Amino acid sequence: MWFRSTRSAIAAAIGRRLGRWLSRTAHVHGTSPPPPQGLLAATLRVGDVLLVEGQTRVSVAIKYLTQSTWSHAALYVGNCGKDGSPHCFVEADIVAGIRLVGIEEFAGLHCRICRPVGLTETDRERVVAFALARVGQHYDLRNVIDLLRYLIPTPPVPQRWRRRMLALGSGDPTRAICSTLVAQCFQAVRYPILPVVKIKAAARDDCPDCVEEILRVRHHSLFVPRDFDVSPYFQVVKPTLEHGFNYRLLHWADEVSG
Repeated sequence: MWFRSTRSAIAAAIGRRLGRWLSRTAHVHGTSPPPPQGLLAATLRVGDVLLVEGQTRVSVAIKYLTQSTWSHAALYVGNCGKDGSPHCFVEADIVAGIRLVGIEEFAGLHCRICRPVGLTETDRERVVAFALARVGQHYDLRNVIDLLRYLIPTPPVPQRWRRRMLALGSGDPTRAICSTLVAQCFQAVRYPILPVVKIKAAARDDCPDCVEEILRVRHHSLFVPRDFDVSPYFQVVKPTLEHGFNYRLLHWADEVSG
Protein backbone atom coordinates (compact mmCIF):
# COMPACT_ATOMS: atom_id res chain seq x y z
CA MET A 1 0.00 0.00 0.00
CA TRP A 2 2.84 2.40 0.91
CA PHE A 3 4.65 1.56 -2.32
CA ARG A 4 1.51 2.12 -4.39
CA SER A 5 0.77 5.52 -2.85
CA THR A 6 4.41 6.59 -3.25
CA ARG A 7 4.43 5.54 -6.90
CA SER A 8 1.18 7.42 -7.47
CA ALA A 9 2.60 10.57 -5.85
CA ILE A 10 5.74 10.39 -8.00
CA ALA A 11 3.70 9.90 -11.17
CA ALA A 12 1.49 12.87 -10.25
CA ALA A 13 4.53 15.08 -9.64
CA ILE A 14 6.03 14.10 -13.00
CA GLY A 15 2.64 14.68 -14.64
CA ARG A 16 2.33 18.18 -13.18
CA ARG A 17 5.78 19.09 -14.44
CA LEU A 18 5.03 17.66 -17.90
CA GLY A 19 1.70 19.46 -18.02
CA ARG A 20 3.27 22.82 -17.18
CA TRP A 21 6.02 22.30 -19.77
CA LEU A 22 3.52 21.38 -22.48
CA SER A 23 1.41 24.44 -21.65
CA ARG A 24 4.23 26.90 -22.30
CA THR A 25 4.08 29.07 -25.40
CA ALA A 26 6.07 27.73 -28.34
CA HIS A 27 6.12 31.09 -30.22
CA VAL A 28 4.43 29.69 -33.31
CA HIS A 29 3.12 32.28 -35.74
CA GLY A 30 -0.59 31.99 -36.51
CA THR A 31 -1.81 31.31 -40.03
CA SER A 32 -4.16 34.31 -39.99
CA PRO A 33 -4.51 37.57 -38.03
CA PRO A 34 -6.79 37.31 -34.97
CA PRO A 35 -10.25 38.90 -35.15
CA PRO A 36 -10.77 42.12 -33.14
CA GLN A 37 -11.93 40.99 -29.70
CA GLY A 38 -14.90 43.37 -29.65
CA LEU A 39 -16.09 42.06 -33.00
CA LEU A 40 -15.66 38.47 -31.85
CA ALA A 41 -17.64 39.14 -28.67
CA ALA A 42 -20.45 40.80 -30.62
CA THR A 43 -20.76 37.80 -32.93
CA LEU A 44 -20.81 34.97 -30.39
CA ARG A 45 -24.03 33.19 -29.39
CA VAL A 46 -24.53 30.81 -26.50
CA GLY A 47 -23.77 27.28 -27.68
CA ASP A 48 -21.14 28.33 -30.23
CA VAL A 49 -17.91 26.38 -30.41
CA LEU A 50 -14.78 28.52 -30.61
CA LEU A 51 -11.85 26.88 -32.38
CA VAL A 52 -8.45 28.32 -31.56
CA GLU A 53 -5.04 28.09 -33.20
CA GLY A 54 -3.03 27.72 -30.02
CA GLN A 55 0.64 28.55 -29.57
CA THR A 56 1.65 26.20 -26.78
CA ARG A 57 3.86 23.13 -27.12
CA VAL A 58 0.89 20.80 -26.85
CA SER A 59 -0.90 22.84 -29.55
CA VAL A 60 1.92 22.17 -32.00
CA ALA A 61 1.55 18.42 -31.45
CA ILE A 62 -2.25 18.49 -31.78
CA LYS A 63 -2.12 20.50 -35.01
CA TYR A 64 0.32 17.98 -36.49
CA LEU A 65 -1.62 14.92 -35.36
CA THR A 66 -4.92 16.32 -36.67
CA GLN A 67 -3.41 17.91 -39.80
CA SER A 68 -5.37 21.05 -39.01
CA THR A 69 -4.99 24.71 -38.11
CA TRP A 70 -7.05 24.21 -34.95
CA SER A 71 -5.59 22.87 -31.72
CA HIS A 72 -8.19 23.89 -29.14
CA ALA A 73 -11.98 24.03 -28.78
CA ALA A 74 -14.06 25.84 -26.16
CA LEU A 75 -17.82 26.12 -25.64
CA TYR A 76 -19.32 29.59 -25.34
CA VAL A 77 -21.77 29.68 -22.42
CA GLY A 78 -22.48 33.43 -22.17
CA ASN A 79 -22.73 35.44 -18.99
CA CYS A 80 -21.65 33.18 -16.16
CA GLY A 81 -18.01 33.99 -15.63
CA LYS A 82 -16.40 35.08 -12.43
CA ASP A 83 -16.65 38.82 -11.73
CA GLY A 84 -19.76 38.90 -13.90
CA SER A 85 -17.89 38.48 -17.18
CA PRO A 86 -20.44 38.60 -20.02
CA HIS A 87 -18.32 36.48 -22.37
CA CYS A 88 -17.47 33.15 -20.82
CA PHE A 89 -16.28 29.79 -22.15
CA VAL A 90 -15.94 26.29 -20.74
CA GLU A 91 -12.70 24.62 -21.77
CA ALA A 92 -10.53 21.66 -20.78
CA ASP A 93 -6.94 22.52 -19.84
CA ILE A 94 -4.17 20.02 -19.09
CA VAL A 95 -3.04 21.72 -15.90
CA ALA A 96 -6.17 23.52 -14.68
CA GLY A 97 -8.71 20.88 -15.76
CA ILE A 98 -12.20 21.88 -16.87
CA ARG A 99 -12.64 25.57 -16.15
CA LEU A 100 -14.46 28.79 -16.99
CA VAL A 101 -12.43 31.40 -18.85
CA GLY A 102 -13.22 34.83 -20.29
CA ILE A 103 -12.85 35.89 -23.89
CA GLU A 104 -9.56 37.58 -23.03
CA GLU A 105 -8.03 34.10 -22.74
CA PHE A 106 -7.99 33.96 -26.55
CA ALA A 107 -6.77 37.48 -27.24
CA GLY A 108 -4.25 37.61 -30.08
CA LEU A 109 -5.05 34.10 -31.30
CA HIS A 110 -6.54 33.08 -34.65
CA CYS A 111 -10.09 31.86 -33.92
CA ARG A 112 -13.11 30.46 -35.73
CA ILE A 113 -16.73 30.32 -34.59
CA CYS A 114 -18.65 27.12 -35.37
CA ARG A 115 -22.39 27.41 -34.74
CA PRO A 116 -24.74 24.41 -34.36
CA VAL A 117 -27.53 24.92 -36.89
CA GLY A 118 -31.12 24.36 -35.78
CA LEU A 119 -30.30 23.60 -32.15
CA THR A 120 -33.43 24.22 -30.10
CA GLU A 121 -33.33 26.60 -27.15
CA THR A 122 -34.10 23.74 -24.75
CA ASP A 123 -31.24 21.63 -26.06
CA ARG A 124 -28.93 24.65 -26.08
CA GLU A 125 -29.59 25.07 -22.36
CA ARG A 126 -28.93 21.38 -21.80
CA VAL A 127 -25.62 21.57 -23.68
CA VAL A 128 -24.51 24.51 -21.52
CA ALA A 129 -25.70 22.84 -18.31
CA PHE A 130 -23.80 19.66 -19.20
CA ALA A 131 -20.59 21.68 -19.64
CA LEU A 132 -21.04 23.77 -16.48
CA ALA A 133 -21.70 20.67 -14.38
CA ARG A 134 -18.18 19.45 -15.22
CA VAL A 135 -16.33 22.62 -14.30
CA GLY A 136 -13.80 21.80 -11.60
CA GLN A 137 -12.95 18.31 -12.82
CA HIS A 138 -9.21 17.80 -13.15
CA TYR A 139 -6.93 15.99 -15.52
CA ASP A 140 -5.51 12.90 -13.82
CA LEU A 141 -1.84 13.87 -13.95
CA ARG A 142 -0.81 10.47 -12.62
CA ASN A 143 -1.61 9.09 -16.06
CA VAL A 144 1.75 10.18 -17.48
CA ILE A 145 1.28 8.06 -20.62
CA ASP A 146 -1.51 10.41 -21.71
CA LEU A 147 0.94 13.32 -21.60
CA LEU A 148 3.94 11.60 -23.18
CA ARG A 149 2.19 11.44 -26.57
CA TYR A 150 2.64 15.22 -26.88
CA LEU A 151 6.38 15.35 -26.15
CA ILE A 152 7.31 14.80 -29.81
CA PRO A 153 5.55 17.56 -31.80
CA THR A 154 5.78 15.58 -35.06
CA PRO A 155 5.76 11.86 -34.17
CA PRO A 156 6.59 9.58 -37.13
CA VAL A 157 3.29 7.70 -37.23
CA PRO A 158 1.06 6.97 -40.25
CA GLN A 159 -1.76 9.48 -40.73
CA ARG A 160 -4.47 6.86 -40.19
CA TRP A 161 -3.19 6.26 -36.62
CA ARG A 162 -2.98 9.89 -35.55
CA ARG A 163 -6.58 10.31 -34.38
CA ARG A 164 -6.26 7.14 -32.31
CA MET A 165 -3.04 8.45 -30.80
CA LEU A 166 -4.95 11.42 -29.41
CA ALA A 167 -7.47 9.06 -27.82
CA LEU A 168 -5.02 7.13 -25.64
CA GLY A 169 -6.05 6.60 -22.05
CA SER A 170 -9.43 6.29 -20.44
CA GLY A 171 -11.43 8.49 -22.80
CA ASP A 172 -12.60 10.60 -19.86
CA PRO A 173 -12.96 14.27 -20.93
CA THR A 174 -10.40 15.37 -18.36
CA ARG A 175 -7.86 12.91 -19.78
CA ALA A 176 -8.16 13.92 -23.41
CA ILE A 177 -7.91 17.01 -25.53
CA CYS A 178 -10.48 19.78 -25.21
CA SER A 179 -12.66 18.66 -28.12
CA THR A 180 -13.64 15.52 -26.19
CA LEU A 181 -15.50 17.60 -23.61
CA VAL A 182 -17.24 19.75 -26.24
CA ALA A 183 -18.25 16.65 -28.22
CA GLN A 184 -19.81 15.09 -25.12
CA CYS A 185 -21.85 18.24 -24.52
CA PHE A 186 -23.52 17.97 -27.93
CA GLN A 187 -23.84 14.20 -27.83
CA ALA A 188 -25.77 14.61 -24.57
CA VAL A 189 -28.65 16.06 -26.65
CA ARG A 190 -27.92 13.82 -29.68
CA TYR A 191 -26.81 16.73 -31.85
CA PRO A 192 -24.58 15.37 -34.66
CA ILE A 193 -20.98 16.41 -35.23
CA LEU A 194 -19.43 13.79 -37.50
CA PRO A 195 -21.48 10.62 -36.95
CA VAL A 196 -20.59 7.33 -38.58
CA VAL A 197 -23.03 6.84 -41.47
CA LYS A 198 -24.29 3.34 -42.23
CA ILE A 199 -26.37 2.54 -45.30
CA LYS A 200 -29.30 0.20 -44.77
CA ALA A 201 -31.63 -1.24 -47.38
CA ALA A 202 -35.13 0.20 -47.14
CA ALA A 203 -36.83 -1.55 -50.02
CA ARG A 204 -40.48 -0.73 -50.52
CA ASP A 205 -42.99 -1.95 -53.09
CA ASP A 206 -42.83 1.41 -54.86
CA CYS A 207 -39.02 1.71 -54.51
CA PRO A 208 -37.18 -1.63 -54.46
CA ASP A 209 -33.75 0.04 -54.59
CA CYS A 210 -34.32 2.59 -51.82
CA VAL A 211 -31.84 2.84 -48.98
CA GLU A 212 -31.75 4.88 -45.78
CA GLU A 213 -28.90 6.36 -43.78
CA ILE A 214 -28.50 5.26 -40.18
CA LEU A 215 -26.29 7.49 -38.00
CA ARG A 216 -24.10 5.89 -35.37
CA VAL A 217 -22.56 8.01 -32.61
CA ARG A 218 -18.77 8.28 -32.84
CA HIS A 219 -17.05 7.81 -29.46
CA HIS A 220 -16.38 11.21 -27.91
CA SER A 221 -12.69 10.45 -27.31
CA LEU A 222 -12.11 10.30 -31.08
CA PHE A 223 -13.18 13.90 -31.80
CA VAL A 224 -10.61 16.57 -32.60
CA PRO A 225 -11.07 20.36 -32.90
CA ARG A 226 -11.21 20.40 -36.70
CA ASP A 227 -14.26 18.09 -36.68
CA PHE A 228 -16.46 21.06 -35.73
CA ASP A 229 -15.00 23.01 -38.67
CA VAL A 230 -15.70 20.30 -41.27
CA SER A 231 -19.00 19.11 -39.77
CA PRO A 232 -21.96 19.62 -42.13
CA TYR A 233 -24.10 20.49 -39.10
CA PHE A 234 -22.05 23.45 -37.80
CA GLN A 235 -21.99 26.78 -39.61
CA VAL A 236 -18.68 28.64 -39.85
CA VAL A 237 -19.30 32.22 -38.72
CA LYS A 238 -16.70 34.91 -39.50
CA PRO A 239 -17.06 38.08 -37.41
CA THR A 240 -15.63 40.34 -40.14
CA LEU A 241 -18.31 39.23 -42.61
CA GLU A 242 -21.17 39.18 -40.10
CA HIS A 243 -20.89 42.89 -39.39
CA GLY A 244 -21.00 44.43 -42.84
CA PHE A 245 -17.67 43.88 -44.56
CA ASN A 246 -16.98 46.36 -47.38
CA TYR A 247 -13.72 45.90 -49.22
CA ARG A 248 -13.93 49.48 -50.59
CA LEU A 249 -13.31 50.84 -47.10
CA LEU A 250 -9.97 49.09 -46.71
CA HIS A 251 -6.82 51.20 -46.59
CA TRP A 252 -4.05 49.81 -48.76
CA ALA A 253 -0.42 50.95 -48.69
CA ASP A 254 0.66 52.57 -51.95
CA GLU A 255 3.11 50.48 -53.93
CA VAL A 256 6.54 52.04 -54.33
CA SER A 257 7.73 51.81 -57.90
CA GLY A 258 11.34 51.22 -58.80
